[in-house]
Amino acid sequence: MKINIKATGIELTQAISNYVYKKISSIEKYLDKKSSPDLVAQVEVGRSTRHHKAGNIFRAEVHITGAGLDLYAVSAMEDLYAAIDVVKDEIVHNAVQLKGRRQTLTRKGAEMMKNIMKGIINSFKRKL
Repeated sequence: MKINIKATGIELTQAISNYVYKKISSIEKYLDKKSSPDLVAQVEVGRSTRHHKAGNIFRAEVHITGAGLDLYAVSAMEDLYAAIDVVKDEIVHNAVQLKGRRQTLTRKGAEMMKNIMKGIINSFKRKL
């Protein structure tokens, strides 16, 4: 998976870049292994606005696309690293949910085909 990191309103330091890369690359184990090289993760971190009186509000946003996959999550927290952790957890949740949905649809389709085949076989047995 290719990871593109963009900083908005803050300087992208090596520490932030390494932390984002470590967290986002750990998402790969929840995604399809075959499509993994084709995936692109667009990560944006930074301050959401400059007008907060109570302190800085940091934002982390992840958009993973490619190979028929489109996952998106966003988080805003008072700590940049906490925002990155939360957005990573949301993306993992979305990926696991999507995988479960795909498996459910596959099983439903297989069950429907099985019932159709049973019906065809039963109709042949009645004719004999």
